[in-house]
Amino acid sequence: MPVINRVAEMQDQVAEWRRHLHENPELLYDVHHTSAFVAEKLKSFGCDVVETGIGRTGVVAIIKGSQGEGSVIGFRADMDALPILETSGKPWASKTPGKAHSCGHDGHTAMLLGAAQYLAETRNFKGSVAVIFQPAEEGGAGALAMINDGFMEKFGITQVFGMHNEPRLPVGSFAIRKGSIMAAADTFEITINGRGSHAAQPHLSIDPVLAASHVVVALQSIVSRETDPLKSLVVTVASIHGGEASNVIPAFVKLAGTVRTLLPEMRDFAEKRLAEVAQATAAAHGATADVIYRRGYPVTFNHEDETEFAVEIASRVAGPRAVNAGMAPHMGAEDFSYMLEKRPGAFIFIGNGDTASLHNAAYDFNDEAIPFGVSYWVTLAETALAA
Repeated sequence: MPVINRVAEMQDQVAEWRRHLHENPELLYDVHHTSAFVAEKLKSFGCDVVETGIGRTGVVAIIKGSQGEGSVIGFRADMDALPILETSGKPWASKTPGKAHSCGHDGHTAMLLGAAQYLAETRNFKGSVAVIFQPAEEGGAGALAMINDGFMEKFGITQVFGMHNEPRLPVGSFAIRKGSIMAAADTFEITINGRGSHAAQPHLSIDPVLAASHVVVALQSIVSRETDPLKSLVVTVASIHGGEASNVIPAFVKLAGTVRTLLPEMRDFAEKRLAEVAQATAAAHGATADVIYRRGYPVTFNHEDETEFAVEIASRVAGPRAVNAGMAPHMGAEDFSYMLEKRPGAFIFIGNGDTASLHNAAYDFNDEAIPFGVSYWVTLAETALAA
């Protein structure tokens, strides 16, 4: 089954919804216009249940099949934008300076709306489909907020599937892998405490700038000399702040950064060694180090059976040659990981073509991907819930 004819006919309408959302980006949980727009559309499609306010501003709709009772599978799209000044130059560019859909969540939302409309019209399946529209993926853990509100238990969801667009992956193609597909994302803050002095009298100081410099270098040895090269680990110091004047050695320096891992044991190892290396290196220079380590989104882990099923569905839509079932994992993070910790499922990438990269001010979702994304959702539902 290639792109569904009826879905192809819907492309312009779905693109219109997408461009409306693109013009009106909202951040984190403050997606009130977006969630109202989504809920209104879902009600107009005739969905059997439309519930708002889940995870503060999330929306879930239930579409019941015409062929009797059965399982409930969940399809998730994220709705929030990014705090970026858009430079795409598109006629439908953001109307709100400093906010932009630079990660394509407008496209994700529109494609799932298109699938909801189709499924509500046809209902050619047994059981129910839950379409899940989530706020606050961009750092706010909106998926976890919705889970904590109990929507999976309330609607009896047994499996969950997610999708994200991927620039440079050709339109009409998909990519996925079993197991870890996206990284866990943790953050750290290190305060190097020394003793300040006049810059002309460094012997009277315990120089935290020097100590911090050595800490930055030493942290890289965790990756280069302590980590199996086949087990991914990223340690990045992305911020250094210390002192205000060129002739004053400060009393402290603050470092901040991120740690990315694909395996739980590597996450534990990185947290332990980061603190040990920072404190020991600071001590070697007469300073001390206070380390705060915060765990963020967990690893996005695709379950084996559901991943194989997603590959089958994507192959039907795009053809087997257009599906990479063994893609390299991303070291970026995704809060759909929380849903995959609660239910079996799979997360897939859909091609966005030769566009600006994600989180780039010039990025725009490619509307030519819409028929493939909507057809994927529809085919997945009708196959998983076949009578």
